[in-house]
Amino acid sequence: MPAPPPPSPTAQPREFLRHLLDAAIARAQPARTLAGFLPAPPRGRTLVLGAGKAAGAMAQALEAAWPADAPLSGLVVTRYGHTPPRPAGLAQRIEVAEAAHPVPDEAGQRAAGRLLALAHGVDADDLVLCLISGGGSALLTLPAEGLALADKQRIHRALLASGAGIHEMNALRKHLSRIKGGRLAAACGPARVVTLAISDVPGDDLSVIASGPTVADDTRCADALAIARRHGIALPPGVVAGLESGRLETPKPGDALFARHRAHLIATPGQSLAAAADAARAAGLAAHVLSDQIEGESREIGRMHAALARAAAAGTGAFARPCVILSGGETTVTLGPAAHGARPGRGGRAGEFCLGLARALRGHPAVWGLAADTDGIDGVEDNAGALVAPDTLARAAALGLDLPDHLARHDAHGFFEGLGDLVVTGPTHTNVNDFRALLVL
Repeated sequence: MPAPPPPSPTAQPREFLRHLLDAAIARAQPARTLAGFLPAPPRGRTLVLGAGKAAGAMAQALEAAWPADAPLSGLVVTRYGHTPPRPAGLAQRIEVAEAAHPVPDEAGQRAAGRLLALAHGVDADDLVLCLISGGGSALLTLPAEGLALADKQRIHRALLASGAGIHEMNALRKHLSRIKGGRLAAACGPARVVTLAISDVPGDDLSVIASGPTVADDTRCADALAIARRHGIALPPGVVAGLESGRLETPKPGDALFARHRAHLIATPGQSLAAAADAARAAGLAAHVLSDQIEGESREIGRMHAALARAAAAGTGAFARPCVILSGGETTVTLGPAAHGARPGRGGRAGEFCLGLARALRGHPAVWGLAADTDGIDGVEDNAGALVAPDTLARAAALGLDLPDHLARHDAHGFFEGLGDLVVTGPTHTNVNDFRALLVL
């Protein structure tokens, strides 16, 4: 039977914005994209290694596409609760382990050790397929010499609170690991390695996605040390010495160990934003993609988006209404002193964007907005993001919800939960990072 018509932008703005998010997520599903990038089976065996929030879905897509009579085995690690249900009749040939994110745990450390051991067992006739997606930096944790798991956990927490961008965070993480920054590829020795990656980083840099375990790293120990000092991240003395001496350096571009390695991006933020734009245009609206590489403080990015939407509504900006304004990237939330008060907040960068957006829109009657993390989890909560409506501030005031207080405490979850405006998708089994959509009517 034919698919139902999409929600009306004017009569059903909430549902329409969710429709755009769903279109973006659907475009990034491994079952839709992965098969077209697979090489032919090798003379030897095929080993699958991987990590990330999409790793379970990527493994299933590979199992479905790989010839039934060709050897296939391996191990991937994903976030707790992010292994998708197994389709009926699909035999499991790749083990899926689960571990903690965004702060690593012992399960992730054990899985990373097993992955590295499997990599050491391949030879020149074998093929290693590496399935990499966002979240792998925490899920694939194997501390460098001189670091304990407790050190890595403390450093991850400090990085998350520091406001550091993803490129900075992962430059440091690569140099504090025995498996990231190309070291997993190095362990594969003479085997042919093909990396299939889903990008969750601005610029789609393969060396940044999951801290680049299978690709060369162009950052240096000196860069990692400078990042730690700039953001006040304390490191054990032995690690500082290892960075100062270059002992913790990563494999670099041009290294012969990468001669038989190939890497492909099978889904990107830009492709998902384009799918959402197509869905908006199919509903008769102009659609504008600002960028898939927006970074910065979440609340300030919300304020900037509000300015664009207000200008479009007034007919004074670059965009004419009715329209949809889309963007992606990875914003940050820097925790201030108020966040550590008697009533600590809950929330992630999508929710904080929506707080900043709502404050700057000041109840504009023509603008609706939605922001979500495409993996389905905004920070560590159970929601993907939140929705802003023209009556958000009025309803909040009626309920006694003080937006400035919630913003000071980074409590987007509490604010939008009170309004019934959390966006909940559950784990999406993919990850192309931030999704933002403004509807200007």
